[in-house]
Amino acid sequence: MGFAEARIEGESQMLELDHLAVAGESLEAAVAHVEDALGVKMLPGGQHARYGTHNQLLGLGDGLYLEAIATDPSVGSLPHARWFDLDRFEGSPRLGNWICRSDDLEADVASIPLDVGLPVALTRGDLRWRMAVPDSGVLPYGDCFPALMQWDVSPTPASLLAGSGCTLLRLEVAHPDAGDLQAAVPLIDPRIVYVEGTTALRASFDTPHGKRVLQ
Repeated sequence: MGFAEARIEGESQMLELDHLAVAGESLEAAVAHVEDALGVKMLPGGQHARYGTHNQLLGLGDGLYLEAIATDPSVGSLPHARWFDLDRFEGSPRLGNWICRSDDLEADVASIPLDVGLPVALTRGDLRWRMAVPDSGVLPYGDCFPALMQWDVSPTPASLLAGSGCTLLRLEVAHPDAGDLQAAVPLIDPRIVYVEGTTALRASFDTPHGKRVLQ
């Protein structure tokens, strides 16, 4: 299971890092932000009908990928909040969320004493998965807590995407209450580092052009 380790008997499994999400006011802006930072081209993605968003993707190897995501301008207002707090997004594109996969999403959601949302069944093309999405669209700790998901299909995007030559070296999760945040996340992964500071995510990658940073 990669970096994941089993929790004590009677609890759910530890989560695993699945992918990172860069948001923008437009998909074009989010894609340009990733491509400028990493020096590689992103691949086509698709649309998420329930949340009125669309994306493009980048394979990172080691079971990971990166997505650029934004509100789809062809979709009107929705009766519920968009995920990843995209209804309120403004400003320059940025690394806004990290997403962890679970082998038992319902159990993991129940075991975390925070409002991480309830599982929602989602599809994109042949892909099927469930993700816990808060009613507000905002995850705990100012979106620094990871979104939780479970794939209901195999293979997943990480194994389908062509390699980009980029691999994740480090994900820095900054928050004023970094210690409390770290204690609340059921994940063991040496690439994830929690630091006290202004709320933000910052990722370092090994790329065909050397070490690059995305934030």
